[in-house]
Amino acid sequence: MKLGFIGTGNMGGALAKAAAKAMDGGSIYLANKTAAKAEALAAQLGCRAVSVEQVAQTCGYLFLGVKPQMMAGLLTRIAPILAARTDDFVLVSMAAGLTVATIEGFAGTRLPVIRIMPNTPTAIGKGVIQYCCNDLVDGAVLTDWLADMAPCGLLDALDESLIDAASAVSGSGPAYMYVFLEALADGAVACGVPRAKAYEYAAMTMIGSAEMYLK
Repeated sequence: MKLGFIGTGNMGGALAKAAAKAMDGGSIYLANKTAAKAEALAAQLGCRAVSVEQVAQTCGYLFLGVKPQMMAGLLTRIAPILAARTDDFVLVSMAAGLTVATIEGFAGTRLPVIRIMPNTPTAIGKGVIQYCCNDLVDGAVLTDWLADMAPCGLLDALDESLIDAASAVSGSGPAYMYVFLEALADGAVACGVPRAKAYEYAAMTMIGSAEMYLK
């Protein structure tokens, strides 16, 4: 099924970049409040920049990448389009703090919903995505979705009650890693190591330590 991204900011853009590595760009539709932003990303990835309505009408997976406070307005806007569809589709929400039940409530009816919490390293295939879904998401559809999202990195099913806590680790975690990496490099620079080398040493040390831990 076609992948449609409504919202191409940090999270939506990261997922689109990962998906573009595994899928034909013609099957990925991008829409954004600022059309030029979607057009620029589409040109970069070889995807299609379209309207929100076109995503709602044609895509099998609708990635909802708008800010949580904008979600109600978006779903109210596209609800009539979704209600008129006779084919299969799934809403994929990445809005922090909004439960599956809340998404259904905004849509005004029960629809297949997958809730995800990605992080920015998803863009380079090293991300972490916790997910859960409601009972309307067919097992075969979920399997296909997981295959499409595999280039993102780790996808892990988690009880919805734990997603907020888990995303505090993987979603906010990169920012803390960057602060630590910067501080480690600064220490080396203070001792005379060229900054470019200090950054490389600190980053590779972080990568190696994480890989060793996982092994």
